[in-house]
Amino acid sequence: MTGRDPRLTPARGDLAAKYLEGKVAASRFVEGKFREVIAPQASVRRSPAHDAPLDTEALKGDRVTVYETTEEGWCWGQLVSDGYVGWLPASALGAPGAPMTDKVAVLRTLAFPGPSIKLPPVEALSLGCGVAVVRREGEFAVTAAGHYLPARHLAPLAAMEPDFVAVAERFVGVPYLWGGKTSFGIDCSGLVQVALTASGLGCPRDSDMQEGALGVSQPLDGGFRRGDLLFWPGHVAIACDARTLVHANGFHMATAVEPIETALARIAQAGGRLRSVKRL
Repeated sequence: MTGRDPRLTPARGDLAAKYLEGKVAASRFVEGKFREVIAPQASVRRSPAHDAPLDTEALKGDRVTVYETTEEGWCWGQLVSDGYVGWLPASALGAPGAPMTDKVAVLRTLAFPGPSIKLPPVEALSLGCGVAVVRREGEFAVTAAGHYLPARHLAPLAAMEPDFVAVAERFVGVPYLWGGKTSFGIDCSGLVQVALTASGLGCPRDSDMQEGALGVSQPLDGGFRRGDLLFWPGHVAIACDARTLVHANGFHMATAVEPIETALARIAQAGGRLRSVKRL
């Protein structure tokens, strides 16, 4: 697989996607089967074990091309949204259902089993989760699964946020979670991806991918604008304005807004120098 990023290439020595036949070496090649994330979120892990490193998360409504399902209950596949490859719990996936019509447009919402907020919620959905709405009932949107969600918490799939920085700022205070991309836990590149996706901008998953794919390089010595992406080795932040940035980070163990100069000095002291600034 010389030259191919294993994070984005569904190929192993014993198995690979059919579309890679003749391009990579593998014992066998298989056609994938489309599955849909039916859980609020699904962990995408580096190996088929619950204690394996969490590389990213798939959100409810996401599609996955599955190439292998093990007897132990793991699926190995590739996310349709950003191409990430990994192991997902089979219990979090199901056959594709009714087409998604809406998405969660707030940081987090609750789904109820009936048209009352006094009922015990059946699940909590984070920003960006997709749902198939079949009808409106009062202030609720009723999904194909029979769940009732506050209609004001949803937006049509085609709706786009006008300011991706404002989306990122909503996550202030959310705990830091390596590989996370929900309101329950998020990492630096997950924050960038979720925010840009909400604004209709395609975005790779990891910070090195984002650095290579997004925006136009800017000088490192200041003149920051709202929306500039600041990259260090293994880290990314978003400029809120010329003086402050927002980022999910291990120092605060949360998404936080802080002065750019403070972040630059602290990260430099830890051995990391600002490597690039990209403007979208």
